[in-house]
Amino acid sequence: MRSGPALLGALSALAVVGATTAFTLGTPSPAAAATACEVGYSVNDWGSGFTATLTLKNLGTAPLSGWQVSYAYTGDQQLQQGWNGTWAQSGRTVTLTPASWNGTIAPNSAVSAGANFGYSGTNAAPTSFSVNGAPCGGSTPTTTPTTPTTPTTTTTTPPPGDAPAVHVSGNHLADTAGARVTLRGVNRSGGEFACVQGNGLFDGPMDAASVAAIKSWHANVVRVPFNEDCWLGLPNVKPEYAGATYRAALKSYVDLLHRNGLIAILDLHWTHGVYTGSSSACSDVNATCQKPMTGTEHSVDLWTSVANTFKGDNATILDLFNEPYLDRAVSGSAQAWTCWRDGGSACPGIGYPVAGMQTLVNAVRATGATNVLMLGGLAYANDLTGWLQYQPADPAGNLVASWHSYNFNTCSSSSCWDSQLAPVAAAVPLVAGEIGENDCASGYVTGLMDWLDRHQASYLGWTWNTWNCATGPALVSAYDGTPTAFGAGIRAHFLAAG
Repeated sequence: MRSGPALLGALSALAVVGATTAFTLGTPSPAAAATACEVGYSVNDWGSGFTATLTLKNLGTAPLSGWQVSYAYTGDQQLQQGWNGTWAQSGRTVTLTPASWNGTIAPNSAVSAGANFGYSGTNAAPTSFSVNGAPCGGSTPTTTPTTPTTPTTTTTTPPPGDAPAVHVSGNHLADTAGARVTLRGVNRSGGEFACVQGNGLFDGPMDAASVAAIKSWHANVVRVPFNEDCWLGLPNVKPEYAGATYRAALKSYVDLLHRNGLIAILDLHWTHGVYTGSSSACSDVNATCQKPMTGTEHSVDLWTSVANTFKGDNATILDLFNEPYLDRAVSGSAQAWTCWRDGGSACPGIGYPVAGMQTLVNAVRATGATNVLMLGGLAYANDLTGWLQYQPADPAGNLVASWHSYNFNTCSSSSCWDSQLAPVAAAVPLVAGEIGENDCASGYVTGLMDWLDRHQASYLGWTWNTWNCATGPALVSAYDGTPTAFGAGIRAHFLAAG
């Protein structure tokens, strides 16, 4: 969907999840009084590396400021990169200090930060942590060490309340126990446009209360659009909304979703490259609108960075490109689908070198990430007629067909869904990443959700933003979850589905 202020008035991502341990550690020594806090430690381990997530909770009655967490490994674990704070390693000792925006923790609140590590041999969990040089107040529980495994096996189940890691199993998604997972959720637009327009990191609140409101609709997934230039920190974006700050904000929001049991989908929405052909949304080289497809100039670097950030977190699905419309830019369906898959010389008439879906899949898999990947079809992801024939090769076997459906699209009838979508849904998981209508009503999406339910497909409403639904499909009129007339139909369907 064309999103953000530019839309108004124009309607034309198998994880192995390691142990999670909470520490209220230690008896204070005479030299260091204990801090009233709790440290949580969890890992997603894929055998030669892992993502560690630390959560520091303030159990005291006063704010905890200027904190530093320290711990030590017993093996050869080596820090690679971290986020939501400054990570450092000296020998086997790891320290985490806060970022500029999370240095003070209010009473009964917590902050989380993560980092990727490499290792060989065993990957035992640390047995003690210190905060500002002192142990957390309380007693030490027994910990469960993590066990390296391969990405194709599963030995543990995510802890209660956490989002499930998912993988492709035949024509559906499944959790680590093999149970079918059907996604029903919402899009949370803003991260694709606010940063590049210089207005902030997001559009509206992205806090715990707003996430709780989403969950109250019985959603289990949130799709989060993002911007290529902002992620990479290109010079056209204000520094305060770009690069490490932007990446940390997205990672923090994904972590918040996971803590609330919600799967996240990261969707590459606005990208770099000059395109002035048919259906052009802007003539700007910068990522200020949707382009027909992402370009080769930055896409490999981008998806390498994104994959490294979320590698091991298979409760995060990666949507490689929002809405390809190569069919508007090249001649003929076969040429468009070949361009979609192969990019490069298969895409005559586009003013920048195109990166095909195979290139994007390869970039993610080269990092070792096994996250589920969503691939949208042509015609703004509304055409999946060539998806099965042209799908890229994936060594992880974790590809999903992504489809978008609005009442004004070409394929907007049950007869079209039966002929074009049903064969795809029978072969691979089908996720309708965006569904909506432009009439402030819900008649179209209700019939569509019924059809998708019958085919055990997943779907997400566009969008959890407080726009005027007459100028763009908006699910809510307030971020407390008050639905618009359009959103009321989707909410009722979610609640009825359980």
